[in-house]
Amino acid sequence: MKIRRAASPDDVFAAAHLFDAPPRPDATARFLAQDHSHLLIAYLGDQPAGFVSGVETTHPDKGTEMFLYELGVDDAFLRRGIGTALVEALKALAVERGCYAMWTGTAAGDAAAQATYRKAGGAVEDGAFVSWELSGAA
Repeated sequence: MKIRRAASPDDVFAAAHLFDAPPRPDATARFLAQDHSHLLIAYLGDQPAGFVSGVETTHPDKGTEMFLYELGVDDAFLRRGIGTALVEALKALAVERGCYAMWTGTAAGDAAAQATYRKAGGAVEDGAFVSWELSGAA
């Protein structure tokens, strides 16, 4: 498995089957143009198998943290560690970018998502909020 950052609309459109709806050209171009928006795609061979998106959010008194916006893995590739690897890759990128934390939300009953986040070092609180404290971040 290889994980690469989406660098062009072609990367996104080649992975369109992983999204909830077809990627919109205008939204794709805007997302990719923003330095604080990140889309990592996992490949098995040349086949896009999963993705994670993250957005850096900055607050004047807190600094910058990474919001894990969405995680998706193709049903044909579930239970192979792809989701965990994608979350870990986003977490590494967050540290590289100087984020002090990473967080996301999940449905209280989504045991599969919660297990993935725990495997990637996340702390699941109240069955819905997931957070990672990132060491070495400024």
